[in-house]
Amino acid sequence: MSIRVNPRFINDLVLFGAEDVQLCYHCGDCSTVCPHADEVYKFPRKSMRQLQMGLERKIETTLEPWLCYYCGQCSEQCPREAAPGETMMSLRRWLISRYDFTGIAKQFFKSRMTEVITIICFALLTGVFLLYYGYSMGNFHIYDGEGAFLSSSFIHEFDLTLGSLLLIFLAINAFRMWYFTMIKGTKIPVPWWLYLKELYLLPWHFFTQKRYSECESKRDPKIFMPWIIHLGLMLGYVIMLVLVMVFIERLQSGPAIQWQVHIFGYIATIGLVTGTIYFIRSRLNKTYEQYKKSHGTDWVFVVLLFFIVLTGIAQHIFHRTGLYELANITYIAHLMCVVPWLLRMPFSKWAHLVYRPLAMYFAAIRRDAITSRESLLKSNSVSIK
Repeated sequence: MSIRVNPRFINDLVLFGAEDVQLCYHCGDCSTVCPHADEVYKFPRKSMRQLQMGLERKIETTLEPWLCYYCGQCSEQCPREAAPGETMMSLRRWLISRYDFTGIAKQFFKSRMTEVITIICFALLTGVFLLYYGYSMGNFHIYDGEGAFLSSSFIHEFDLTLGSLLLIFLAINAFRMWYFTMIKGTKIPVPWWLYLKELYLLPWHFFTQKRYSECESKRDPKIFMPWIIHLGLMLGYVIMLVLVMVFIERLQSGPAIQWQVHIFGYIATIGLVTGTIYFIRSRLNKTYEQYKKSHGTDWVFVVLLFFIVLTGIAQHIFHRTGLYELANITYIAHLMCVVPWLLRMPFSKWAHLVYRPLAMYFAAIRRDAITSRESLLKSNSVSIK
């Protein structure tokens, strides 16, 4: 069977952040030190080799890049400074662009300017729309309740519309990921019941990110801070998303604080603030190996998140202290950051939130299928003898 090779693939991937792949001479040290590599999933070495050979279609169907959490140990161990960890990160960006049926992700990852201009345009459109709606339907001096500038009921419908769009894009792209990896990329039959058997892995990996903590299993002393911060940031985002999508009317009422709802908002805010500051500081100081190189989309990610958190806190303070005009202005600024943030999620680094748990799930199913097939072949061999 013929294998399609793209000799320009390695050069194309430079725009996604992979700059040192050609330095690799396949000593295998990266896979040796990686706590997650095994006989079934041999990374990063396997992916580095496929990339050098231009096996674009082969990499498109692999799960290995998603099984890497980029602890940086492979890059530290590499004698050629080929940065295999950064290459795996770059492959994840490229895979996001492959799963995306619109082509938007590819443009964002290849051009920071395109992404920034798109964010600014959507932010301005959001601001104009909200100002028009607010002055047409409400009173600028009222924050919530009857006659509010931006009523909680309107914001609830607005959020549900955005959430529906987000869900549609993510669902289609997740289906494409399944097709690439489990249909095109899996050459052995996968029984349907394996999908049910391993289904628990989806919520497990989504809510715990536990595999990230295992990145330190071969390091002494063990350092779990990157995992803890990453988990706090992820959970903070998910909690806040649920609050805004489901409990916005109670969240926005006031100025009295409804502790049954707001306590979760405060916990989520702590996670978001801590994670955002940590990632910005780490990228500036290059604290860990995984922060020594930053793609343009990495900075867009943390900077936009920083403004979301900052405006969200300011809006909450103004509302609770009775400064309703300032609260409305800040709320518009907050939503001008939130809308492009949500709309770009399927085409950006935040898509990891969906693809990585799916990859863990698919990898376990594929491993079970391989093990079952090997056991069956072994049994048949023994029977013949």
